[in-house]
Amino acid sequence: MFYNSNDVLPKKNNGTKEKLKIILFLAMPAVIENFFQTILGFVDTLFVSKIGLDAVSAVGVTNAILAVYIAIFMSLGVAVNVWVAKYIGAGENEKAKHIGQQAIVLAIVLGIIFGAVTFFFTTSLLQLMGIEENVLEKAVLYFRIVAIPSVLISLMFVFSSILRGTGDTKTPMKITIGINLLNILLDYALIFGFAFIPSMGIAGAAYATVIARLVGSVALLIYLQKVIGITKANWKVDRKQQWDLITLGSPVGAERLVMRIGQVLYFGFIVVLGTNTFAAHQIAGSIEIFSYMIANGFATAAMVLVGQSLGADNYDDAKQYARLSTLLGIGLMTIVGFLLFFFGGLIGSFFTNNPNVIEQIQVALQIDAFIQPVLAVVLILTGVFNGGSNTKFPMYITTIGIWGVRIIFIYLLAIMLNWGIAGVWIAIGLDNLFRAIFLFVRFSKDNWAKKNEQL
Repeated sequence: MFYNSNDVLPKKNNGTKEKLKIILFLAMPAVIENFFQTILGFVDTLFVSKIGLDAVSAVGVTNAILAVYIAIFMSLGVAVNVWVAKYIGAGENEKAKHIGQQAIVLAIVLGIIFGAVTFFFTTSLLQLMGIEENVLEKAVLYFRIVAIPSVLISLMFVFSSILRGTGDTKTPMKITIGINLLNILLDYALIFGFAFIPSMGIAGAAYATVIARLVGSVALLIYLQKVIGITKANWKVDRKQQWDLITLGSPVGAERLVMRIGQVLYFGFIVVLGTNTFAAHQIAGSIEIFSYMIANGFATAAMVLVGQSLGADNYDDAKQYARLSTLLGIGLMTIVGFLLFFFGGLIGSFFTNNPNVIEQIQVALQIDAFIQPVLAVVLILTGVFNGGSNTKFPMYITTIGIWGVRIIFIYLLAIMLNWGIAGVWIAIGLDNLFRAIFLFVRFSKDNWAKKNEQL
């Protein structure tokens, strides 16, 4: 039986107060899950830094390549989340089970493909990143261990997304917290050695990640089997359902890839500004990432609730859930902006004692403070559009925003006008403002969702 709490699933007669409760019920576990994932990244970097800077570089380059893999896996996760939510909203639980298992099949295929690419092209992929010879050996070792079993990454995304589509954001949160804590313990034991366990250095960090992912995948699979049931009949490949997943998810993957490629290009512009400025930009970005946790949590809630409401043929409620989720996100992100404006420099001082870098971090985060409400609109409305099966429009707007606004204005403001890091972050703000305006206008014109999509 599907996760089907009457306190969570949207009802046609729910008032605004009840809707706000449902949004918070779904959003907060996603926020907490994102928080623990971010904390894990910091702890991983801290442990690896004790091995040496070449190890940090090796992990950083590997993660840059893995980000491309993850973009594909995430796109499949979004697609199955939306389809499951719509089927649940329409009362079609068997169809939700079916497409969920079809997504698992596709996740296995994609995971095996990317694992094979890693196995055969590890060195070539790393050399494409311009990696230095003294880092290459460690990077090859780390990359092979974490990325050959890419199927574990793809399965975790899909398992979690199926559960979220049913309205269960708590279970992925609990399992994420558990495996993150396990990863931290394994990091310490395998990197540095503990009792009878020998010190394995960077290989230990890689094995810790893989073991944690394996445990997470098994835990999620066991829970899925318990909650929704997995049947032999649903394993047979359904070409239509596979195509439904691919066509809905492809624009999401393309959007993330566009952002990654654009990021590589404008990072090159920032490097031109000097080592201190690039370091300040990276640190400011590491601090700002915590604000994404909030917006992404509410985007997850909005996507599920919009999908379920549209599945129940209840467009008015879908739009109200979208509005309320966005307003809540704006309110909380405004508070985050306040904290960044007044305490950004202080937070930056925990990362470096260089006064010039700290000053630039403060400038970046004070500008970013005004971007936070706009960022909430962009991320949450993107989730709303995805929930409405309209994944193409956010992709188009992101492409134009990154390539036609952000990159151009970083060059004009930061380099040509010599505004430095202030020019970089103003350009980032202009990109987000552009996307927020177009997403909001499209949403306001009631041309954002496929209302009568055949289920």
